[in-house]
Amino acid sequence: MNDTIELLVRTLCDLRPMNPTNGAYLYCQTRSNQQSIFKAAQSLLNNSLTYKILILNTKAKSGYPGFTEWKQQLEQLGIPEKKIEGVIINKTTMLNTLIESEGIIRFAKQHSYNSVFVVAPPFQQLRAFMTAVTVALREYPELLIYSYPGAAMSWQEEVVHSQGTLKAKRRDLIQEELERIDKYHSKGNLASPEQVLSYLNKRNTAF
Repeated sequence: MNDTIELLVRTLCDLRPMNPTNGAYLYCQTRSNQQSIFKAAQSLLNNSLTYKILILNTKAKSGYPGFTEWKQQLEQLGIPEKKIEGVIINKTTMLNTLIESEGIIRFAKQHSYNSVFVVAPPFQQLRAFMTAVTVALREYPELLIYSYPGAAMSWQEEVVHSQGTLKAKRRDLIQEELERIDKYHSKGNLASPEQVLSYLNKRNTAF
């Protein structure tokens, strides 16, 4: 079986841990796609799969509306303020999946978390999960990372993505994400599908 296909299926249909994770990190999105991961956040808490929702604590940047707006949006959806925590990263002029992944892995290590969910819209979930695992393998390999994709939204809708600069239908963003995976892996910034599968297999023995 092709490793990428196996990893894609396992990322979108990941196992659920026996105990709630310490937190679930929502990758930054534009307003076009934020409802996808907000719905996932509701589901994670309603089903007692995690203890808190983690979002990036920064001002609006790179298409992300910012911590204050997202916190308000999540509270309006019924998520209590005490269940929302901000992840602080080093000052940066832009945001991307790698910067966010480094932030959440270092946050998890600093707070002695042993498990987290990572959440992104379905078209981005594979790359988001792979990037989180890539950073964890380097900085905090003991961390158990679980994949929880956001809710599916219209695949034919044209949306703004990628730091607020890319406009395309969600269905077309699937190919865009696969091309980025190949590009970043060739640059040495992303673990291979085989390496991420190996991480998953080891993680699943840690129950």
